[in-house]
Amino acid sequence: MQGVAATAMSLTPVLGATTGLVVAAAWLHDIGYSPAIASTGFHPLDAARYLRTTRHASDMVCRLVAHHSSAISEADIRGLGATLSSEFRPPPRSLANALTFCDMTTGPDGQHMTVEDRIADIRARYDPRDPVSRALNRSESQLTAAVDGVAQKLARNAPAGRT
Repeated sequence: MQGVAATAMSLTPVLGATTGLVVAAAWLHDIGYSPAIASTGFHPLDAARYLRTTRHASDMVCRLVAHHSSAISEADIRGLGATLSSEFRPPPRSLANALTFCDMTTGPDGQHMTVEDRIADIRARYDPRDPVSRALNRSESQLTAAVDGVAQKLARNAPAGRT
């Protein structure tokens, strides 16, 4: 989570005043894996519910956590798509894409990775029949497009001579 949050901080040139929301969501996006929080077994929904109910986090942070990295694809596979959508509206695309960029360019040990390497890493860790793998197959092009779009915005906003 530290690596994802550090990447979020680097997006200040494109996020401006909304950077704090994405940084907070970056720190919190995977807390639903904690056995103390898990109730459905679907970490984005479990995390967002915990943040809303127990931590009284902002609506936008909860929405970002609930929908991070095209979570709706996996939610649908798990039969939780309608629940996720009814409890947490999708966040604005620009913020969702920013969090996807952070999540999909940071490896499990906090190291920077290309989106292609990150997707390969996820595939290597999950059985092809697992809902995570199946959702990745559905959402790969969306994830890649989100990362590419944010990378382009960063490049356009880079100080002269630092592209």
